[in-house]
Amino acid sequence: MTGRPEIALFTGQTVPRLGFGCWAIGGPYWMDAMPRGWGEVDDAESVRAIHRALELGIRFFDTADVYGAGHSERVLGGALKGRDGVFIATKVGNSFDEARKQVIGSNADPGYIRTACDASLRRLGRDVIDLYQLHIGVLTLDEAEPVRQVFEDLVAEGKIRGYGWSTDDPARSAGWLGHPNFRAIQHDMNIMNPAVESVRLAEANGLISINRSPLAMGFLSGKFKPGHAFDPADIRGSSTPWLKPFKNGRLNPEYVAKLEAVHALLTAGGRTAAQGALGWIWTTSEASLPIPGFRTVEQAEENAGALDFGPLPADTVAEINLVLQHQE
Repeated sequence: MTGRPEIALFTGQTVPRLGFGCWAIGGPYWMDAMPRGWGEVDDAESVRAIHRALELGIRFFDTADVYGAGHSERVLGGALKGRDGVFIATKVGNSFDEARKQVIGSNADPGYIRTACDASLRRLGRDVIDLYQLHIGVLTLDEAEPVRQVFEDLVAEGKIRGYGWSTDDPARSAGWLGHPNFRAIQHDMNIMNPAVESVRLAEANGLISINRSPLAMGFLSGKFKPGHAFDPADIRGSSTPWLKPFKNGRLNPEYVAKLEAVHALLTAGGRTAAQGALGWIWTTSEASLPIPGFRTVEQAEENAGALDFGPLPADTVAEINLVLQHQE
């Protein structure tokens, strides 16, 4: 693989193989007293960053209705108003109170899904959602089947073009195989977590492997120094167990050591660490489409700049995998 990586989408578009994740631009929101956003955000800067991403060729944006309790969809929709040829993915499954910025809980009821879809279309200012994704990763297949069925109905009605599941469990993803409008798996993937089974499932079945946390929520940028304390309104400042690169609101020393061990490999050839981490994903699988987050024009430029470097050399990827003891 050489050159600027691209991917053919099920809508017929061919776009750069890099999307932008819009969790962070949603701003703060909460589940009771626990932060679920990334802290305060400047909406004007978010819009400028989205416009800069478009200038640099980005055509894939991923969000969720719950990010910022609806705010991410509103910001993204406003920034993309009048823009054609842009692919928008969003997610559903968490009920929330927009006014109080509070997550109420999960909700997979088909009636709720329909209401939430209409609300997302209004916030995004679109007539159709390109990819609609179930945002509850732990439902059983029996519990998720009514969601899949209503997704199929929404495709038939022209409200969505295809659907996917945001889950880190490949067995759940495999349960939806064989349905023509099941198009994508969204799962965690980065140099610390290669997600081999989910990637292989996507490759074998013609699905898009949408990679959330490709920079491990900013950790792989290498810009945070040991001892850095995250804002209490930032989810990385919480003690959420699945945030493995972070521990007690600071960097996890174990992960810091791993990053230091491969930093020179990631930055070879003039890349930043973030650009090297994205290049590792592109070399690892042609089905993968990483969606790093962003909050500023500078971050948008750095992430999009990875496209010009392209995939990491295969021997560099093999060396990184050896250092990090990844299993093939």
